[in-house]
Amino acid sequence: MSLLRFALAQFDFPVGAVAANAAKVGDLVAQAREGGAALVVFPELTLSGYPPEDLLLRPSFLAACQCELNALAGATNGIAALVGHPHSEGEVYNAASLLRGGRIELTTHKQALPNYGVFDDKRYFRRGHESAVALVNGVRVGLLICEDIWQPEPAAKAAAAGAELIVVINASPWDDAKQAEREAVLVARARETGCAIAYVNMVGGQDEVVYDGGALLVNGDGHVAARAPGFVDALLWAEFDSQARTLRAEDWPVAEDASPEATLYAALVRGIRDYIGKNGFPGVLLGLSGGIDSALTLALAVDALGAGHVTAVMMPTRYTSRLSLDGARGQAEQLGVEYHVIDIEPMVDAFLGALAPAFGGKGADTTEENLQSRTRGVTLMALSNKHGRLLLATGNKSEMAVGYATLYGDMCGAYAPLKDVYKTVVYRLSRWRNQYAARHGEPEAIPSAVIDRPPSAELRENQTDQDSLPPYDELDAILARFIEGEQSQAEIAAEGFQADTVRRVVRLVLLNEFKRRQAAPGPRVTTRAFGRERRYPITSGWR
Repeated sequence: MSLLRFALAQFDFPVGAVAANAAKVGDLVAQAREGGAALVVFPELTLSGYPPEDLLLRPSFLAACQCELNALAGATNGIAALVGHPHSEGEVYNAASLLRGGRIELTTHKQALPNYGVFDDKRYFRRGHESAVALVNGVRVGLLICEDIWQPEPAAKAAAAGAELIVVINASPWDDAKQAEREAVLVARARETGCAIAYVNMVGGQDEVVYDGGALLVNGDGHVAARAPGFVDALLWAEFDSQARTLRAEDWPVAEDASPEATLYAALVRGIRDYIGKNGFPGVLLGLSGGIDSALTLALAVDALGAGHVTAVMMPTRYTSRLSLDGARGQAEQLGVEYHVIDIEPMVDAFLGALAPAFGGKGADTTEENLQSRTRGVTLMALSNKHGRLLLATGNKSEMAVGYATLYGDMCGAYAPLKDVYKTVVYRLSRWRNQYAARHGEPEAIPSAVIDRPPSAELRENQTDQDSLPPYDELDAILARFIEGEQSQAEIAAEGFQADTVRRVVRLVLLNEFKRRQAAPGPRVTTRAFGRERRYPITSGWR
């Protein structure tokens, strides 16, 4: 019987920060060695970050990754380290190298290259063909990379080569169905091969994706031995018993709340924090309307960055209700953020006066409504320019889907935290955040009056969202079937929805692709996000 003590490095390794990533690897290797680990395992493409995209086309970038890998190898006396990196041999591979004894002992290449969803691996990499197995402290360890474990063949080849434990390094983006899918795949591979599996994943936000970590230990019989909490940076210690083919976690952190709402909220917070921090902005600002979307965005921003790094701006017109004014001010004061009220009525009047001759006496319509929104956009962008704070857009997925948003108005912003969050989920998250506050003896983060009010853009008298849209419960159910489920209109109607309503919603989704192409990036948190993942043509005759 052999016992293998090892560590999984569930950390953030930002894209392009090659030297900093290597320095972090060096520090963690030293920690693992001091803690008595025989092996320390890092995520997929640790040195380059994931996804490096067209950085992989630059020879200087690939050379820098190789240089840092060579230097790290020299610091691995007394411990083995498995490090992900791009590997250039005329062709470029997604690789993992085992560093031991001051040298690069072996390098293995990713065999299964995903080219779906957010993945473009076949654009950059050539596939490997063999599953590597290394002897570490008397244990035969199979080395696989991310998608390799999702296909039966690479794990089977590792088992055939004698692997007792399979270590899988990953850069697997999170979505609301991902953890259950991962566990099912790992359990299946363990039962097929009889090998225990240790799964380590990157953590952190990168543009339109967010990684949760969520490390897993699965025994050779398919039993899940341990789960790491999501969105937590940690060096996770574990031990493998080769005779029993079992794994044991050593004092892994435990999530206080593992509910879907808590996990999604953590994903959005991490996305904001990393987008702002990695791009070097001192803080954010947003338009606080007194509605639920901006209220939730404000709470997320404060939780991500701290109140001192957040500015909220109320921009009322004659249509802004007292409830909106009171709700916005109350929340801003409660959360302790910098708060401004800028009356945009004179600006809107000036625009209307200047445009009146060109409008040619035509009656008022949505043009005047959109002008209010665009005046707010100009105001917020001016404040962003002046103070250097990044502007957050506050729109949700339901609005983005059907175009219930104004280009160059409320769509202004550099990052949209709720871009992939349906309106019904916005309500769930808002209620969850207040329940969290109550459990911790804190006042509510989002005013209950804001949650309970009928949603409204407040661009005309007595306006509600339902003047223009189906109720959100119905709308979101149709959207989820059409977008995530890729169902046809007939299939959706067959589930009990009015055919006319389905046709109307689908028509709006297809017509508004041009708006979404101009929308700010935001974190992908569902299985079918607009932008990087769902790519429909703007010009199309298909209906």
